[in-house]
Amino acid sequence: MEKISSTKNTKVKEWVKLKTNNGRKKYRKFLLEGRHPVETALEQGADYEYLIIQEGFDLGELAERIDEERLILVTKEVANHIADTVHDQGIFMIGVIDEQAWQIPNDFSGKWLLLDNVQDPGNIGTMVRTADAAGFTGVIFGDGTADFYNPKILRSMQGSQYHLQLKRLNLKKWINSNKANGNAIFGSILDENALDYHQVEAPENFSLIMGNEGNGMSKELISLTDANLYIPIKGSAESLNVAVAAGVLIFGLID
Repeated sequence: MEKISSTKNTKVKEWVKLKTNNGRKKYRKFLLEGRHPVETALEQGADYEYLIIQEGFDLGELAERIDEERLILVTKEVANHIADTVHDQGIFMIGVIDEQAWQIPNDFSGKWLLLDNVQDPGNIGTMVRTADAAGFTGVIFGDGTADFYNPKILRSMQGSQYHLQLKRLNLKKWINSNKANGNAIFGSILDENALDYHQVEAPENFSLIMGNEGNGMSKELISLTDANLYIPIKGSAESLNVAVAAGVLIFGLID
C-alpha cells in the first residue's frame, strides 16, 4: 500500500485540481468524498483510479470490496488538503468520468428529470435523490446547469448518481428526440393560468423539466413542451424552492 505524507506529492497536486471544473476536464477524473458516497460507488462497481484513506480510518466491511493495489494511505495533513469539506471523513475516491454521459441514449423509455440552467448544488443533489427515490430512469443536466462531478453536488447526491443515469445533454435535442418517440414532455412554470398538475395523468414514458432557481425555464423550452404544469399555492408564499417543487411534481405525476 502506498503512503503519501506530503501535500507537494504529484498525485496530491492532481487530486486538488479535481475540485475545479478545468481540472476535471483535463484529467477526466473526479474527487468523491465521504463514507456513504464511496460505499455506494464500490457497491455499484463504479470505475475508479484510487481509494484514499486517512491514517487510522476503519475500513470495516469496505475492506472486502477494495483492490489493495489502488489503496493509498495519507496523513491527516494530506487528507485535509484534498478535502472539499471543513471536517472530512477521512475517505476519498478518485473516480473516472463516464464519457457516455455526453451521449444521447438509444432508449428513451422511462421517466426522466431535466434540469434547465439549475445552479445550486444542494437543489441539484436533492432533485437527483428525489428522482432516484421515485424510480426515475435518469436526470438530464441541460445547458447552464452545474457540473454533476462538482464535489458539492456529488456529496449532495449521496450516492443516488449510481442508481440512475446522469446525462449532460442539450435539452432541445432531447425534447425533439423524445417527441419523435411519442414520449410526453412536461414543463414547470409559476403561472396560475398553466395546467394544475393534479389534472395531469402522466403516461408511462415522460420527461419533466425544472428551471433555474430565479428565472424558471427558458422561454424556448416552455414553447416546446406538451404541457406546462403549475403547483397551486394555498398560502401567502410567492413560490416554492425548485427542489421542493420538483418533489411535488415528481411524486404527483407517478401517483
